[in-house]
Amino acid sequence: MNQLALHPNVYATGQNKGLVNILEDVWVRNHRPGDGTLFVVSGFGNYNGGVRFYETFKEHTRRGGRITAVFSGSTRSRLTSKQVVHEMLGCGADVHIINRKRLLHAKCYGALTDEGNSLVVTSGNFTGPGMSQNVELSVLLDRETTASMQFSWDGMVTALLRQNWDYHRPSLGDLAAPAWRLLYDEQAAELVLDDSAEVTMLLRLSHADTARINAAPGTNAGKGSQYFWLSKDCFDFFPPLTIRNERGHKATYSCLVTMKYMDIGVEDPNCRVTFEAENNLDFRLGTGPLRYRGIAAAGDIAAITRTGEATYELRIFREGTRQFERLREYTINLIGHQGKSYGFVNNSDFEGLTGVHLQRIASRRGAPRIPTV
Repeated sequence: MNQLALHPNVYATGQNKGLVNILEDVWVRNHRPGDGTLFVVSGFGNYNGGVRFYETFKEHTRRGGRITAVFSGSTRSRLTSKQVVHEMLGCGADVHIINRKRLLHAKCYGALTDEGNSLVVTSGNFTGPGMSQNVELSVLLDRETTASMQFSWDGMVTALLRQNWDYHRPSLGDLAAPAWRLLYDEQAAELVLDDSAEVTMLLRLSHADTARINAAPGTNAGKGSQYFWLSKDCFDFFPPLTIRNERGHKATYSCLVTMKYMDIGVEDPNCRVTFEAENNLDFRLGTGPLRYRGIAAAGDIAAITRTGEATYELRIFREGTRQFERLREYTINLIGHQGKSYGFVNNSDFEGLTGVHLQRIASRRGAPRIPTV
């Protein structure tokens, strides 16, 4: 069935509310691993753009399927990262890089199987922002529609790669090849956060988030890991989730950030953010320093502010306070079925609403900024 979605959670003609959900239809729910070829065509790419699907890609190629990916690259512009290309190659993909600034603006995804061609045409790049909080429009054309319009993935990709453009095919066997110099490093030390990424997540906390915060030391209520459950749409709010778990049957992807707990005066340089790639597809934020502190209850708002590429500040706003009432109207997106909700506000507005002063990481003149496309 053909579908259209304007995300995040703006408008949809079917059950799928955004690009990630539509791709799950094409690559997961309505696809048999190993059947045919999966396609990714995107001008921009970063690691978190694909983190939902790396395990799907690996299983697909393990069972004999193929993956073709085409990205843009440039020695000056930050278009596609080394991390996403390295991971795609590790999944068994055939990756092509076009060396020309902003030449490739097309974004489309899909699959060619024995049953035909599925095509997703979208404004969303293969990036964290493109998959989550950017306002993007995506249209899924089903196999019947692509057949009626005589669309062929093989035909389109063959025509694309036949152009007289400067193509490169990186490999894991030669990381010093020129192709890798067209890609940027998402984890470079000199990265500076782009202004559009300076935002604060506002999270209405649930009992599961706060039970251990309010537990008495040594009681059963305080046992287990202390964390906050976050939205499934956090791909653009955290650094690359490149830490793959080594134990357990279900894949998770994580990163470490510095979290400053402003209410208790504690800084954790190894705060872990985890994406449950093969379980419930949720993000969780480790908040161990809050255990036993008694500073938050169900219904309160946790404000998680991004002040740098991997630095954050966390504050609790108690229900019933003036600051809480001002922030509550931004928590418009529901999580699950327990009344939990979240939203985003840019950092300057957050300061105005709450009266707090954020400890921003100073930008270094000339330092490259992280693209948020």
